[in-house]
Amino acid sequence: MRYDVIIIGGGAAGLFCAIEAGKRGRKTLVIEHNAEVGRKIIISGGGRCNFTNTNTRPENFISQNPHFCKSALARYTPQDFVDLVKKHRIEFYEKKLGQLFCRESSRKIVEMLLRECEKARAKIMVNCPVRGVKKQSNGEGFEVETNRGSFTCENLVIASGGLSFPKIGASNFGYSVAKQFGLKIVETRPSLVALIMSNGDGMRKLAGVSTDAIASTDKHSFRENILFTHRGLSGPAILQISNYWHKDRDIVIDLLPETDAEQLLSENASSRQRLDNFLANYLPERFADAFTAQNFEIKPLHQYSKKDLIKIAETLNGWKTRFSETEGYGRAEVTLGGVSTNELSSQTMESKKVSGLYFIGEVVDVTGWLGGYNFQWAWASGFAAGNAV
Repeated sequence: MRYDVIIIGGGAAGLFCAIEAGKRGRKTLVIEHNAEVGRKIIISGGGRCNFTNTNTRPENFISQNPHFCKSALARYTPQDFVDLVKKHRIEFYEKKLGQLFCRESSRKIVEMLLRECEKARAKIMVNCPVRGVKKQSNGEGFEVETNRGSFTCENLVIASGGLSFPKIGASNFGYSVAKQFGLKIVETRPSLVALIMSNGDGMRKLAGVSTDAIASTDKHSFRENILFTHRGLSGPAILQISNYWHKDRDIVIDLLPETDAEQLLSENASSRQRLDNFLANYLPERFADAFTAQNFEIKPLHQYSKKDLIKIAETLNGWKTRFSETEGYGRAEVTLGGVSTNELSSQTMESKKVSGLYFIGEVVDVTGWLGGYNFQWAWASGFAAGNAV
């Protein structure tokens, strides 16, 4: 069978690309190796799918070329997707910071995309692993070999995602195709992921404790909750900062956001209350106890020198934490890195080296913050390619 467009990967980006290509009358096939499309959509947002963020800006994305995402994001905006969601009468709500979630199940988004694919006459084939991809012998178009036979196409779109969530079939397929055709790959690693402390033994008893904090590294800071795990830290602030984390650098955590700890301790310097009990007024009690025991000599506030109190304050407003590694792709929301944006057109997502070959979504070196940004990149990059193929 010959198609105008074959899209490998039936996730958010792939389905959206198929809709746009089909609308233009292009004979389109989506090939998905799982038994159903949209597996990552279904499990996202705790089953509610944080499908976009109304505050989306290019600054919310990490890439070796920070300007690459601008064109696609400008051409297909969060409001465009919200309009589509409203058209299908899917109820949604804003959780916080522009994050939009389905009020019911994330399956509503998948059902919407499938209805739009059907309307656009885009064909979807599931349970169809790809065994190989190659240029046709005449140099015109591509041949895709699958367990269901061989298909040819004029334009081939790789929308196979990254390495996060291997339990739902994530693989290095997209990177392999890129390498096969001579495209460069920016080194990949797990991101939007919990981090493992270099020396977190003393904090193990705190698993499950959560507190409001500001996590910072280099020029980036995020204020949300941090969550203690058996091996380190998780929670929204840590997932966000993991995009910018480097093994050889500390992450600085302000445990008392908007509070000047030095002033607070100075004002209570004559108190006979023990430090751990005092801090329990401002931090979760279990954390106050363990944190004090690990970092300071425990005694009443009035027994500390001014120099001691300054040191304690500096630690509270700037706890330097070293992490040894991430919790890996199995726990990561996304993959940082991917097909180099230097290899692609920012207008169309087409390879500059190989005519008719496109890469969209997570497989590309564009990674969004936590909070719906990666879905918006999927819609926007899918839209860009769908209108070019």
